[in-house]
Amino acid sequence: MRLSLAYEMQRPVVDDHRVIEETLEQCVLADRMGFDTVWFVEHHFLTSFSMSPCPEVMFGALSQMTKRIRLGFGVVILPYHHPVRVAERVAMVDHMSGGRVEFGTGRSAPYEQMGMGIDPRNTRAMWEESLRMIPRIWEDGLFSWEGKFWTVPPRDVRPKPYQRPHPRIWVAALQPATYELAAELGIGVMALSVASPSYLAPHIKQYKERVRHARPVGKVVNDQWLSATMGLCDADDKAARELSAKSLRTFFGPDRPYLKDQTHLYEQLVDSWGGVPDHLRANFARYLKTEGAEGAPAVDLSGGSGQIASALWNQIDADTLVDRGVLVAGNPDTCLRSIAIHEEAGVDELQFLMATETVPHEQVMSSIEMFGRHVIPKLKR
Repeated sequence: MRLSLAYEMQRPVVDDHRVIEETLEQCVLADRMGFDTVWFVEHHFLTSFSMSPCPEVMFGALSQMTKRIRLGFGVVILPYHHPVRVAERVAMVDHMSGGRVEFGTGRSAPYEQMGMGIDPRNTRAMWEESLRMIPRIWEDGLFSWEGKFWTVPPRDVRPKPYQRPHPRIWVAALQPATYELAAELGIGVMALSVASPSYLAPHIKQYKERVRHARPVGKVVNDQWLSATMGLCDADDKAARELSAKSLRTFFGPDRPYLKDQTHLYEQLVDSWGGVPDHLRANFARYLKTEGAEGAPAVDLSGGSGQIASALWNQIDADTLVDRGVLVAGNPDTCLRSIAIHEEAGVDELQFLMATETVPHEQVMSSIEMFGRHVIPKLKR
């Protein structure tokens, strides 16, 4: 099991310089402590929620400040960029880091797409066209292309990646249709939904079976599954659980512009977290379907409202979230037990969003060190 860190570069108030400095410091420590990858998002217009519009700039610095940790684009929003520019930037970072790049791709959401002047209805086709172009751009010799969105006359695009034939390719995925497409294209899944391993296990199994028959978009098949969650390790087991649960609820708060159009978000979250816990069934009995994930009751909003699901979502306690593996938080032994749940479900890499606006920099640094000293060595045996 590989462990990695994800970065939104969050801040509760606008303090751009400080968040950049703290993020670099955390990544350097993660390199020393044995984490496998640091992944940086690409987001725009999300003040305080995310301050990471250009991961390649951060990676330029980290390529020189770190020695072994891999640098993951998590993800490049392909519809925003000309594919030639994406290929050039990723290849340049790959050279600067000595071949440590992971190439994640995605297409974002309407709030950002419309801010960029892009019709959300075109982004799936734009993503797929760009995805098919980039591995070919990385091949030796002249590249040319005539497509729906991009046309390139014969050109020799440099540099080619340091890794040969090219870095591993991934896609950010939130739904089964994307898992299936990833398997068909031979690219890795970055399941960024913060779901319980029991909820994802059937999807992981299906992906692993299908990817064996992939027609890869690149020169190599990436058959890896990455799951995302909040992670926090501390000697105080209860305090770490509670702070991590608070971080999760803040991250998915109703005030987020990125989430404002997702009307069924909380219903979906409750289901993906394993359904309604036993101790909450009586309070919400009239709103429950027969069953959700793994046979657990799920909330039913037909005739109801999002307020019901939001109230239920807010009452699922930290201990339940940790016991189900939705969160990896607590002391080292608790974290190891939660990680084991993901490993049993078939997860290859577990990505922690640790540095959020809810968790202070000093606590993130302490948590990275705790994972490095007491958790990672036991996973590498």
